[in-house]
Amino acid sequence: MFVFVCAGCGARLTTTRLSEVALPVHAHQKYGNGTQLPVLMESGTFAVDPEPWGPPWRPWSETDPDEAAARGIYAPLHALSDSTPGAIVIAPGDVRGTLLILERSGGYCCGLDGADGRNMACEACGLPVASRIDDCSLWQAVWLGPNAVRRCPVVGADAVPLSWEELMTEGRSESSTPPFEPLARWGERMGPNHWWSWSPQWEAAAGKALAHLLAVSEGRPVTVPDGLTGEVLQRALDALLPAGPPARRAVLAGPQCPAVGADAVIVLVPMHPQTGKIWTPADPADPAASAHPVPLPFGVWLWLAFPEPYPPVLASGVIPGDVLRDYPPTPRPRHAFRADPEVFRHTLARLPAVRSPWLREILQNLTQHMRAGVFW
Repeated sequence: MFVFVCAGCGARLTTTRLSEVALPVHAHQKYGNGTQLPVLMESGTFAVDPEPWGPPWRPWSETDPDEAAARGIYAPLHALSDSTPGAIVIAPGDVRGTLLILERSGGYCCGLDGADGRNMACEACGLPVASRIDDCSLWQAVWLGPNAVRRCPVVGADAVPLSWEELMTEGRSESSTPPFEPLARWGERMGPNHWWSWSPQWEAAAGKALAHLLAVSEGRPVTVPDGLTGEVLQRALDALLPAGPPARRAVLAGPQCPAVGADAVIVLVPMHPQTGKIWTPADPADPAASAHPVPLPFGVWLWLAFPEPYPPVLASGVIPGDVLRDYPPTPRPRHAFRADPEVFRHTLARLPAVRSPWLREILQNLTQHMRAGVFW
């Protein structure tokens, strides 16, 4: 457990006990236009972004490809961030002792977007310490500047990450992420104006998974399991990979999953929600140990591996505990699933395999794939 204090004067800037978790795949996602997104981080947690993100930005035309490769970027992007890596993201409600910097409180539409730089200052000394993000289509969060705060351990409050076995028992119900959810426009109540959509978290997770699947496909078709996994990934794989050569088979693998067959060369595995490490089998002789791993957020993987009958729906009032619940099926989105193109671009550009001409061509033609409905 940790508390964050101002690097200038030592004043406390957060609640007293924050535990570290993995950075969400959708941390920098921009979703739709005018969409109201919730808070990114659970209260009492924080995550660290190992890469630079945010202003100042430098156009790719001004970037040396060798410099980009040294930063782990192997394909052209719109721009590179020259900010300091290691920003810490927390829930806005976990902030203490700060004030907004009014002259840096710009936003694109409905709130603050952080484009003007750090817009929160330490109340005690005035040092700019963080960026509050709450504009429409962005996940609400506070990003602490890595060189403006210090992380101090809380004595006697060590937090040990759960094992995979514990996650599958203690944290299973809380961690599962439904594939679709109600969304609303910014400033509107979740009433008659909401609509049912594929989860933004799922669309971000699919963008990351697709990039990894393409990177290990060797330019051959890839098949994934039928059902929801196929609905989320197969259409995009068929559109982006050539037809004809023998397909490579990808299967779900992880804790409590059935054994992986020897013909599966790719495994879709969960990432630990606290450490960010991907699951690996304990037995090195397990076929899953030699297959190419494709990471999925634990909550998304959990739903794919152990699907629930239908996601929960919104309800009002309190139902007595002894009443049998008979909820109607959740309305499904009206359109086919589409992955997040920017998460896909961000991930693929950081995989060395993107140096292959055919993968580089996919990135160059990403707009066309968006128009074809592979991405939104």
